[in-house]
Amino acid sequence: MLDARIADCFACPRLVEWRTSIAEVKRASFRDQEYWGRPLPGMGPPDASIAILGLAPAAHGGNRTGRIFTGDRSGDVLFAALYRAGLANQPTSVSADDGLALRHTRIFAAVRCAPPDNKPLPEERDTCAPWFQRELQLIRPTLRVVVALGAFAWAAWWPAMTAAYGIRPPVPRPKFGHSAQVSVPGAPVLLGCFHVSQQNTFTGRLTPAMLDEVFGRAKVLAGLA
Repeated sequence: MLDARIADCFACPRLVEWRTSIAEVKRASFRDQEYWGRPLPGMGPPDASIAILGLAPAAHGGNRTGRIFTGDRSGDVLFAALYRAGLANQPTSVSADDGLALRHTRIFAAVRCAPPDNKPLPEERDTCAPWFQRELQLIRPTLRVVVALGAFAWAAWWPAMTAAYGIRPPVPRPKFGHSAQVSVPGAPVLLGCFHVSQQNTFTGRLTPAMLDEVFGRAKVLAGLA
C-alpha cells in the first residue's frame, strides 16, 4: 500500500533527524501528545477531480497529528475554505480521527517530511518526488485540476506532470502567481494560489475571498459547478 510505504521512508537524513527530534522534544503545549514524527501520505478520495499540492508538513501540525494540514493555523484557513466550497464536510481539522472527509479533493505535499524552517532543500524535493508522482498516477483517471499552494509547489508540479502524463512543460515555464492558470493539453489545469501560511493570511496577502475564488474556479474547471 502506497500510504504505508510513504510513512516508512527514511531517504533524507536531514529530514529524518529533524522530524524525529521534533517528535521527541515536542512543543510545550503538546507535551502530553504522542507525535507522528514520520512522512505524511496524502488524504482524500482516490477518485478526486481536484488536487491541492502543498509544500511540506508543519513541524507541530502534520508532523504531530499524522495528517496533512491538520492541527495548525494553515490548516484552519485551508479547511475552512474547502468547507465553504462544499469540498469538505467540516471547517476544521484538528486530529486524524476528527471525522473530517474531503469531497472530490485530494491533498498532498511536494515533500512529505517536516523540514527545518519550513524550507526543504532542492535535493530533498527531488528525492521525495517519486512519492508525489506515484500518488498522482493513481488519481490520474479522474484528476482535472491541480491547485498549487505557493511557488515551491508550482515548481514541483512540472516534473511530476512529465512523469505522470508524459508531457513536457511549456518553455519558458509559466511563472507562479496567485490566480495564475495554465492549461497544457493532456494534463490537468494548473491553478496558482498563495500558500495558506500565517505570513500570508495574517498580513492579508491571502484573504478568505481570494481562496474562495480559487476553489470556486477549480470546481468549475473540474465540472463540479
